[in-house]
Amino acid sequence: MSTRVYALPVDQTQWRIDGAATTVFNWEYDETRDRLLGLYEKGKEKQWNTNTRLDWSTTVDPGSQGNGPDEYIPIFGSEMWERMDERARRTLRHHMAAWLNSQFLHGEQGALICAAKIVQTVPDVDSKFYAATQVMDEARHMETYSRYLREKVELAYPINQHLRALLNDVVADSRWDMTNLGMQVLIEGLALAAFSMIRDFSSEPLAKALNSYVMQDEARHVAFGRLALRELYPQLTEAERGEREEFVVYACHLMRDRFVAEEVWENIGLNKEECVRYVESSAMMQQFRKMLFSRIVPTIKDLGLFGPKVRKAFEDMGVIEFQNVNPDDLAAADEEIALELERRRGGPPGDGLGQTATAATDALAAIDPSRAAEVRAAIETGSER
Repeated sequence: MSTRVYALPVDQTQWRIDGAATTVFNWEYDETRDRLLGLYEKGKEKQWNTNTRLDWSTTVDPGSQGNGPDEYIPIFGSEMWERMDERARRTLRHHMAAWLNSQFLHGEQGALICAAKIVQTVPDVDSKFYAATQVMDEARHMETYSRYLREKVELAYPINQHLRALLNDVVADSRWDMTNLGMQVLIEGLALAAFSMIRDFSSEPLAKALNSYVMQDEARHVAFGRLALRELYPQLTEAERGEREEFVVYACHLMRDRFVAEEVWENIGLNKEECVRYVESSAMMQQFRKMLFSRIVPTIKDLGLFGPKVRKAFEDMGVIEFQNVNPDDLAAADEEIALELERRRGGPPGDGLGQTATAATDALAAIDPSRAAEVRAAIETGSER
């Protein structure tokens, strides 16, 4: 992607992170763990080509309200929003679409690098097999989001400072489990929740399809992280487990702050400090941030990293209720939604996408009724303003 498409100057076109990783070869080729190998089989079978599966002839209006509910623009409902005319709101929608999809793209490059590193550093062969399929997945996701930004949004943003700080820590750490925890569980878990907002509530067909297929892949990646780490973490000392829990708390605060989007406000001529103050106090944004952790909390609990500091952090963030959600059910719903979309591909381009959106919200509501109710209530409240 040319740097000309970026909304803000890019201070460098390459970013180097120094780290010392131990490369592990394993000659035990007959190792077998059924669930990991099952994921590996899915990883092989579910490869898809972004150029042929997605309808890239779809016209996208990046300033349209149809790209996502205005209620999910962080300053929606503020005095600044109310003062805007429709032209200014179209500009803001365009920049928010560019900013959000740019962070998806940059996160996918981080995932590509981390998956390749896991292949290099994870000690067992089964995990190397699966991680190799993920490398291909992440390359495809990068290609897809890059093309969407270049051809449809025609604008991009550099990497957000909070995402960059977290990626720096995850990539620089030499321990394979920390790479796995940071990327597969935390960053990918947050991304799944963010992707689902577009899949479930956007009326732009290309974005809905794109995110549905990406989520099908990402659900496998989070499942891989869980399987690999669930075997290791019971063997850790109390001090080692405490270090991982400290990292979870630190990473979750970074990811929560990532969605303030402070670099957008000043760039489009708004008062950055005023925007950030509103975003920090907005009930809508609190609900949005809360939903972003619906994938992370149950997975962290499943891994046994649920000590007092982690529980307190999740309580303070208002997301502790997600501890009772079953991660396997969420992954199954993501898989079914993507399969349903694939079954509908026999019709005209875009056919059935509206029905798929309804199926998506119904499937997720069956798993987590409180989350679905909060989403609907928040949108209804916002639309009444």
